[in-house]
Amino acid sequence: METTFASRLIAARKMAGLSLQSLANKLENIITKQSLNKYEQGKMKPDSDIIISLANALKVPVDFFFSKPNIEIKLTNVDYRKFSSRLTKTDEVSIEEKVKDILERYLELESIVNLEDVSEYFNYDTEISNTDDAEKAAKKLREQWNLGYDPIPDVVEMLEDKGYKVVEIEAPEKFDGMKAETNGKKIIVLNKLQKNDVVRKRLTALHELAHHSLKFLKDLDSKAEEKLCHTFAAAVLYPEEMVRRDLHQDRFNFYQNELVLIKERWGISFTAIFKRAHKLGIINDYVYKSLNVGYRSKMLHNNEPGKLLSKESPVRFERLIYFALAKELISINEAAYFAGVSSWKFRETMKPLV
Repeated sequence: METTFASRLIAARKMAGLSLQSLANKLENIITKQSLNKYEQGKMKPDSDIIISLANALKVPVDFFFSKPNIEIKLTNVDYRKFSSRLTKTDEVSIEEKVKDILERYLELESIVNLEDVSEYFNYDTEISNTDDAEKAAKKLREQWNLGYDPIPDVVEMLEDKGYKVVEIEAPEKFDGMKAETNGKKIIVLNKLQKNDVVRKRLTALHELAHHSLKFLKDLDSKAEEKLCHTFAAAVLYPEEMVRRDLHQDRFNFYQNELVLIKERWGISFTAIFKRAHKLGIINDYVYKSLNVGYRSKMLHNNEPGKLLSKESPVRFERLIYFALAKELISINEAAYFAGVSSWKFRETMKPLV
């Protein structure tokens, strides 16, 4: 028990982004830093009251400390959105620990359910060196996945259907997204706290797909690579043919009403529409700059109008939990473990029909 508790306490503390001292401070020093260190080394065993205090401070169910995952996750090829370069090392450790925690439960549940899902990963072998290359890659994805020229109703759902493990975690606002791999599976990580900005999440998910799928010119710097990933993502969302059909040529302005209609149909932000129009030569440099200045001066970046009905939240893992429960492959307590909540909280959410 001491060994399991020790490793799980370390994991919970890292997920919370706390040092031993900061955890002791959060507990108002009812437990010293030295005692916490001994718990993590398995040299001391805490009593039940302390375990409850630790669970509350670290925001995990008590059962977390005693549930040993059957699958060990090692993340490889980890790559953060460059917007996330302002993340501290502590932030990164916290993010990666949260991702590993979810994946441990996710992959374990998959092995219990024993579903033979076939992955249809997109891989583009042609080297990407400029925006035209990124546009061609986006067209190839739409062709390979039979998307035609239609809007994508839900990007996250589409990626899950193709076999990508999409997970959401609570992370600092400066974290947009991350891609990684584990056991041959491709992972896309999104920020759960951006749930009200589904348009941003759609672009982020496809941006991470670009990092998974595209091969870039070796001499390309990271900033240029990020821009090409952005071009790819926007081109997947709003194909060139449809942009030209909607916007025509030689634009000098956009009215907000028109932008809202485009946004709600294609699930792409105003600024991404400006970039698409500029890249495709529909607006010139001066108009592009003027539109962005007007966008900022009207404070639209704080509350951009237009709503998208898409949920853009991963649901496959949650569906598997209820599927396994309905098939009696797992108990309610085990379902709560996979859901990452306490048993009583999971029972409160259950709505059986019979």
